[in-house]
Amino acid sequence: MMLYFKPARLGSAGLGDKELRDDRKSCLVFGPCGVGHKALYLNSLFMERRFYVPASNIQRAYKRVAMSKGGFTGKGIFGSIPYLVVEYDNGEKVQCTFKHESHVDMMLAEIQHRFPHIKTMSEAAAKRLAEARAAEEARYVKHLSAEAEKSLAMLRDAMAFLEKRPDLATRLAAASKARRVDQLTNPVHKWVALAIFCLALVASAYGAYTWFSGEGDYGIYVTLIGLAVLFFFAGANVLPTARNNSRAIAAALDRARADMEDYIKDYPDFPLPARYAHPATLSRMIRSIREGRSETVSGAYEDMKAVLRSLNSSVKVSQTEYDEVVAIKPMFLLENYR
Repeated sequence: MMLYFKPARLGSAGLGDKELRDDRKSCLVFGPCGVGHKALYLNSLFMERRFYVPASNIQRAYKRVAMSKGGFTGKGIFGSIPYLVVEYDNGEKVQCTFKHESHVDMMLAEIQHRFPHIKTMSEAAAKRLAEARAAEEARYVKHLSAEAEKSLAMLRDAMAFLEKRPDLATRLAAASKARRVDQLTNPVHKWVALAIFCLALVASAYGAYTWFSGEGDYGIYVTLIGLAVLFFFAGANVLPTARNNSRAIAAALDRARADMEDYIKDYPDFPLPARYAHPATLSRMIRSIREGRSETVSGAYEDMKAVLRSLNSSVKVSQTEYDEVVAIKPMFLLENYR
């Protein structure tokens, strides 16, 4: 029998006991938080899904990344401390710490899918995005050819179709990124980390034994150092586990691609292979046509790949474009842009 701990309410609105119990048990879990059909479940410092906020009482839920490197310059990669910020009760905020940024992205995609009324971008970010879009509009060709307009309509229809299931694209992007990182990681490093973890475990146990048996004053220091190493490696996501190994990561990518393939198979002439099916990919193809670099869908596809291939850490881009590249470039690198 599964234990049930009643989550504490945040805000002025709440759910009935039975309603809350059923929703909490059936919620989708993303890291320390969860998305139910009627509420979001948020973590405390020490306990997962300790609080809940009814979806009807939430105005915004968005990602925030602390210590990000290059987040506003278009260079570098995101830092390692992602947060989910939830705004409710017309002004109250709660911030939840996650270990993996991909969990925040997938949770936001599910929120967007289940609760369209919840804005998944901060007010400041929405303002910056509007300004960036206005600047982008100035670069667009004013009068496109009939063929270009037809291609745009096809791409926009496909993008609207994909955006009905944002969770699929988010999961595909996260699985592709994880697979790319795994390919670039020396597998020996994981086993070295496991060996150090085991040594730290033994050291902690030995230090605790020495400390409690009174055989030496150094026991407490050995225990503390061992525990510090254990917590470091447990949080660094480098240990080989049932989920963090090459076979499991490859299987997760295969499932994400298969789910996307199954979703788009009934769409007539979808303009992208399932392995690249992401709104950001279509957005860049649309931009190629609107900026006059291509007129056909196939031309926009090739132009998009050429531009994406040319981007690296030395190229400065806007924050919007940076987010797109981070999401989709691993997909193309895995397949060598085929």
